[in-house]
Amino acid sequence: MAKIDWQFDPAHSEIQFKVKHMMVSNVSGRFKKFDIHVETEDNDFSTAKASFTADIASVSTRVEQRDNHLKSADFFDAENHPKLSFVSTKVTKESESEYEMEGNLTIRDVTKPVTFHVEHFGVLKDPYGNQRAGFEITGKIKRLDFGLKYNPTLEAGGFVVANEVKITANVELIHQ
Repeated sequence: MAKIDWQFDPAHSEIQFKVKHMMVSNVSGRFKKFDIHVETEDNDFSTAKASFTADIASVSTRVEQRDNHLKSADFFDAENHPKLSFVSTKVTKESESEYEMEGNLTIRDVTKPVTFHVEHFGVLKDPYGNQRAGFEITGKIKRLDFGLKYNPTLEAGGFVVANEVKITANVELIHQ
């Protein structure tokens, strides 16, 4: 078996999140600066060792005031915790194109185990001779578990920002 290093294609990859706002709508955001690395044995993604980091300062919800609040100590505290990270610990093949990926997510120096669902779209050779693989990774976390504790209540009940955060990453990897 040959070890294969895969680097992500930043032009065709994204990390997004979605959280309920005031219990009536969703706010979506993304990280503009991040890094992803995957290592496999041959093209067998059930052997994958994956890691990613995201620069907190690159968070974007398309509203500058909200982005600055997310970077503040109320949420990510970018000044003291400039990155979030994930390192896989186990990948389980569920079907020909689906996997469960377990690992440790670190936000604000709090590390918790999480599980993501991975849909593999396949591997092909691009017009330039590069081997590429595509994936969609989805999951949910509880933000309060990671110290993102800003949590004012609403007069009618509920909270300004929900605890559950949905994460979606669309990733295109290039064989190195």
